[in-house]
Amino acid sequence: MSDDQDTMDEWAAALAEAEGSDNDGEPEVAELDELKDSGTALSSDEKRKLDTILDIPVTISMEVGRSKINIRNLLQLNQGSVVELDRVAGEPLDVLVNGTLIAHGEVVVVNDKFGIRLTDVISQVERIKKLR
Repeated sequence: MSDDQDTMDEWAAALAEAEGSDNDGEPEVAELDELKDSGTALSSDEKRKLDTILDIPVTISMEVGRSKINIRNLLQLNQGSVVELDRVAGEPLDVLVNGTLIAHGEVVVVNDKFGIRLTDVISQVERIKKLR
């Protein structure tokens, strides 16, 4: 088994333990309405186009908060400095893909590594509206 698979298994086990699991020991999985099979078969050309899109790399980032400061204050920052953010403690993080908000989440720690548990995913319709 690869290191990536081992890491994913550790995360899955930790998240299942944190959220609880059903009787068979497997983590509960929520089915998303937008991802259900609509019953419409794709042509081979459509499948090829979809496969091409699915392989495009994207940048995912988690944003704790933002702050605007002037350059004078920026240059005075050093170890131990505190920058006040526009969020309050305990407020969900924003999950951005290529700069577009797609979800909110909370920080989790598994095996001394930080991660994020998605708590609210922005619907596809809302994401499309924000693009316009």
